[in-house]
Amino acid sequence: MEPEATPHERLVQIDRQVVHLFALIGEDIAGATHALLAGDREAAKRLADEDETVDAIEDEIEACTLEMLGNPDVSPDDLRFLVAVLRMLPDIERNGHLAQHVARRAARGLGVELSARSRGLIERMGEVAIHMWRSTADAYRARLPGAVELVDDLDDEMDDLHVSLTVEVVAGTMPLPVAVELAMIARFYERFGDHAVNLAKRVATLAGGEGAATPPCGDGD
Repeated sequence: MEPEATPHERLVQIDRQVVHLFALIGEDIAGATHALLAGDREAAKRLADEDETVDAIEDEIEACTLEMLGNPDVSPDDLRFLVAVLRMLPDIERNGHLAQHVARRAARGLGVELSARSRGLIERMGEVAIHMWRSTADAYRARLPGAVELVDDLDDEMDDLHVSLTVEVVAGTMPLPVAVELAMIARFYERFGDHAVNLAKRVATLAGGEGAATPPCGDGD
């Protein structure tokens, strides 16, 4: 029988799972954006079907984190890390769902009905979302507090793109059902940016107050 994992090993495992979750959702938003613009309905369907995988990882992280909160051998710094993870999970989960919402609309073939201008705006929104997400994920992995300003600036651009895409929606260049779906797509990217900002702020707090808390992923071996 394998020996039970030590508290430190459990903490490192949680850390690695969070990093893995960041990576999966980053891949999902990139893949969903590409599938939407390329009209790749099969790829979009595969992405939409992966929702349960992300949810299962989130549930495992939450259960393990809650269990560790009751462990008397966990230090105050590690308790801070555990609380930070619990506070981050809702924003991570919501962004995972937003990526799935984009993928489901791509799977229905929405991309081929978009105007040329709306396609360009969505492409840029996808690029900004990926940049925000990767910057936040890198900051979490390395425990760096400096991503907030960059992510906040990118969120301002995302808000401007949301406004521009909304203008295109109401311009009447597309059929009404397409325009309605496009308005939802615009909202999904805008909300993705908001959650990324929240996460960047959580990461900055974690990085600034860790002390001896759980090391960045990969340093616990």
